[in-house]
Amino acid sequence: MKTVELSIQGMTCAACSARIEKVLNKMDGVEATVNLPLETATIRVEDGITEEELIARIEKIGYGAAHKVEMTPKRDLRPLERKVLISSLLSAPLLLVMITHIPGFMFHADWLMNPWWQFALATPVQFWIGAQFYQGAYKSLKSGSANMDVLVATGTSAAYFYSVFEMLAHPMHPALYFETSAVLITLVLVGKWLEARAKEKTTDALKSLLSLQAKEAILLVDGEERAVAVELVRAGDMLVVRPGEKVPVDGRIIEGETIIDESMLTGESIPTEKAMGAEIVGGTINRSHRVVMQAERVGSETMLAQIVRVVEQAQTDKAPIQRQADRISGVFVPIVVAISAVTFAVWAFGFGNLDMAIRSSIAVLVIACPCALGLATPTSIMVGTGRAAEQGVLFKGGGQLESLNGADIVVFDKTGTLTNGTPEVVATFGDETLMRQAVMAERQSTHPLATAIGKLDGTGRVEQMEELAGRGLKAVVDGNELLIGSVRLMEEAGFSLPDWKMGAMTPVYVADASGIQAAFGLKDRLKQGSRDVVAELAKTRAVYVLTGDRKEVALDVARELGIPASNVIAEVLPVEKADHVEALKKKGRVAMVGDGMNDAPALAVADVGIAFGSGTDVALEAADVTVMGKDVVGVNRALEMSRLTMKNIRQNLFWALAYNSLGIPVAAAGLLAPWIAGAAMAFSSVSVVLNALRLKTQGGHPHE
Repeated sequence: MKTVELSIQGMTCAACSARIEKVLNKMDGVEATVNLPLETATIRVEDGITEEELIARIEKIGYGAAHKVEMTPKRDLRPLERKVLISSLLSAPLLLVMITHIPGFMFHADWLMNPWWQFALATPVQFWIGAQFYQGAYKSLKSGSANMDVLVATGTSAAYFYSVFEMLAHPMHPALYFETSAVLITLVLVGKWLEARAKEKTTDALKSLLSLQAKEAILLVDGEERAVAVELVRAGDMLVVRPGEKVPVDGRIIEGETIIDESMLTGESIPTEKAMGAEIVGGTINRSHRVVMQAERVGSETMLAQIVRVVEQAQTDKAPIQRQADRISGVFVPIVVAISAVTFAVWAFGFGNLDMAIRSSIAVLVIACPCALGLATPTSIMVGTGRAAEQGVLFKGGGQLESLNGADIVVFDKTGTLTNGTPEVVATFGDETLMRQAVMAERQSTHPLATAIGKLDGTGRVEQMEELAGRGLKAVVDGNELLIGSVRLMEEAGFSLPDWKMGAMTPVYVADASGIQAAFGLKDRLKQGSRDVVAELAKTRAVYVLTGDRKEVALDVARELGIPASNVIAEVLPVEKADHVEALKKKGRVAMVGDGMNDAPALAVADVGIAFGSGTDVALEAADVTVMGKDVVGVNRALEMSRLTMKNIRQNLFWALAYNSLGIPVAAAGLLAPWIAGAAMAFSSVSVVLNALRLKTQGGHPHE
């Protein structure tokens, strides 16, 4: 399957996005998600389905669709602002008519009571300014659904046309509602304008990420420096990065050394020293010396481009909680229309009060617009995932954000996650000659333990070497056949372990045909912040350690971190980690934290996988959540942002539903004037977006 992204025009509320989703998902081989605030559709389709077919299906039900550009441009609000201004000027005198009906009000303008004046002011508002509501209602009803436009068009039309009838049938004493229709349309437009302005700010994090991209690069050709647009840089080009400049693309330093500010990548404010051969990432800032780099990843392959794609994906993805709101929105409008009709009938025929029947039924229609319900979840996800990205935490989508918040158990891989992943040899045992030969063999491996051993003095020629996944290696050095590796490897070979006091050290044994002859004892230091992270997590969740290391080593680390011995699972092969995570899932929802390499199966099996991504080697698609850099504190940042975002979503949904649930009976009882209902409806949508925007200042770096 392939993924198609479209921009959608003409959506006004959750009923619109739900309708488009429903129509697209009825097509064979199509899985669609529509985002109301971003006005986009993300569609997974089988290869035989074209983008043109999808656009045609959307246009058939009355909405516009087009290929989505890489970043949606800032929406031009000037046409909407002009409409708001004109509508306000025309409606202001009619609003004055309402006010003059208030008992005790001293000002009276007799000309305003003239029905023809009111007709002249209200008509352009109803049919020119309000044309968009009629168009939206027509398209919605034509497609077999009902949206916010249906409610607004029905309510204002009832008030307007009844007023025209009264003006013609009873010219001396007409019962006029022109002010109701005009002021309602104006208030709804004002709400749309405020909502649009607020929604622009929900994508600020994504825009700030895009702004990190350098516009120019200094190309070095035959010793000459030349400024070129960054789009012209190709892999293999030599580039100069001066102090204070942004690194233009991903690459490697080939001349000089400097200090790089990687805060955009990891959320860390402390710059990192970079020597010759070190990888540097586009968008980071050179804080120290001039360096020459070789470009390796450019354009859409850079780390920054990957981050932007992940954040965009997260902002368009739906959390399970949002799908519940969408289902409610899908049946909400027809129910409201029915309640409005019943309200009219009760007041008109039950109590014989036509004036109250009109006002109350219109108020019911307007107060019940489901705009706030449709905005409640996606706006919070957009702001929350953007804020997390600013802190170096990338969520794959809203579903992962919700799953992480609900995690009951957090499982940590040990090496490279809770510890630095750079063990050191702290003791040696046995035959020194075999030990030196083992050092030469270990230099052929990239495993962290092998790297540490490879730093020692070695002698001999490696004639053969074979790695044994998760256990060690076989090698032939100077004609000696050696087996080098873990306790498990030695036991599989049938060798007895010597009585060497390893304690909490990680042993790497060296054996020849006659048995174990030597050993290295290694230790790995805890990462800075590990204790604080585990202590914070342990307040609300069960914390486990899952490692392939010896049980004594794992228990020693757990003791330092305050993790119960019963929550330590040790001496586990990489392929077995997934089985243990699967078993833990029977106790609750599991979040697995690993380095994203040998932990990949366990990360995939967990309810939510959290992987550390370092430099340009990170595979951002490998985990549900990626913590940029190697700082374990990022795990708590991820959990904190998921908690804050889900709390924000629940607040939005509560107020959106409570607002409608309380507003409808109040309006039906005749206790709410239509124009007040319109103002309240507009305010509810704006308040939801503003509440979501609070996430921009929330969260932070726990324990820093």
